[in-house]
Amino acid sequence: MIQSFRDLEVYQESYQLAIEMYQISRSYPQEERYGLRSQIQRASVSIPLNIAEGYGKQESAAEFKRYLRMALGSANEIEVLLDLSRDLGYLEANKCAELQERYITTRKRLYRLAEHWH
Repeated sequence: MIQSFRDLEVYQESYQLAIEMYQISRSYPQEERYGLRSQIQRASVSIPLNIAEGYGKQESAAEFKRYLRMALGSANEIEVLLDLSRDLGYLEANKCAELQERYITTRKRLYRLAEHWH
């Protein structure tokens, strides 16, 4: 039974991914402090934040779905940021691929949740 946004699997996974992205981005060069590192942190945390905020407005299914779509946009953004991180040499290719797969799964879950929320 879902009693809170914390009960949603997609929230749990996106929250865990945000923690990992913060940890990974800490190793980026200092000159990326306000660049790529900041963007990755902002986009990764945006996903669970939008899920939580939208869930709080769930009396309107349309409003919750709007927040889920914003979370989907952030998940897409993360994929580009991961590509940049890999291509700039900040992230190993295998780690990048693993994280992208997890974000693809998160995107699919967000999409399904938005489609089936009533």
